[in-house]
Amino acid sequence: MAGYKILIIEDEPVHLNVMKTKLENEGYGVLVASDGAEGLRLMKEGGLDLVLLDIMLPKMNGFDVLEAAKKAGLKVPIIVISNSGQPVEVDRAIKLGAKDYLVKAEFNPMDVLEKVEKILGKPAGKINSAPKISGFDAAPVQANILVVEDDKFLRDLIVQKLKREGFNTIEAIDGEEGLKTVKEKRPDLILLDLILPGIDGFEILSRLKADKASAAIPVIVLSNLGQKEDMDRAMSNGAEDFMVKAHFTPGEIVAKIKLVLKKKYF
Repeated sequence: MAGYKILIIEDEPVHLNVMKTKLENEGYGVLVASDGAEGLRLMKEGGLDLVLLDIMLPKMNGFDVLEAAKKAGLKVPIIVISNSGQPVEVDRAIKLGAKDYLVKAEFNPMDVLEKVEKILGKPAGKINSAPKISGFDAAPVQANILVVEDDKFLRDLIVQKLKREGFNTIEAIDGEEGLKTVKEKRPDLILLDLILPGIDGFEILSRLKADKASAAIPVIVLSNLGQKEDMDRAMSNGAEDFMVKAHFTPGEIVAKIKLVLKKKYF
């Protein structure tokens, strides 16, 4: 089947965006709902192949959605993704019809993908392929990307991948150099580590967004930090997106850069 359609019912923007991007990059069609009632409505409309369901939701919690879906005789498979991994809650979800259960504290986009593929398989014609993005396919626009990263190995990997994709790259190895480079070069997008020598990424974000000259430049955070509070802090400071280093390949990072550029400038 070429067009699997997945519904994500999730009210946390960071987790929602990470899952949505990962699944779309693998070729799945994705719908989203930010509360249980909206999610249930979309489930009842039909046409879904799978549902990823949070438990703590506005309007109707995940257990209520599971109970209502069971009562309505909906057959779409459901994978629960929850903050709680208590055995009693896992058991309750499975008894209400959930096919599988993931705990957010152990959240990894690859884990979600593996669970989805176990139930649905990979979309035909989309195996291991990144999405094609109009305007950035065969001949990408010569956008200038600033990579602020002190890990030379990772920085080199990303820069090489960006150059192969046709982008211009600028490098900075610490916060001071990063801020100076933004003023001098005015990049189209910034890929920013959070743990840096001197000024950290959070402070860089705050300064960039407080300056009218740089406030509109989109920033993608790429960090080893993966706790929800770190993600929320970065997003509230103005980051366009947040990627955990261990969860993404250089190819997936470049795919995200293309998506953000397309959204911001086209």
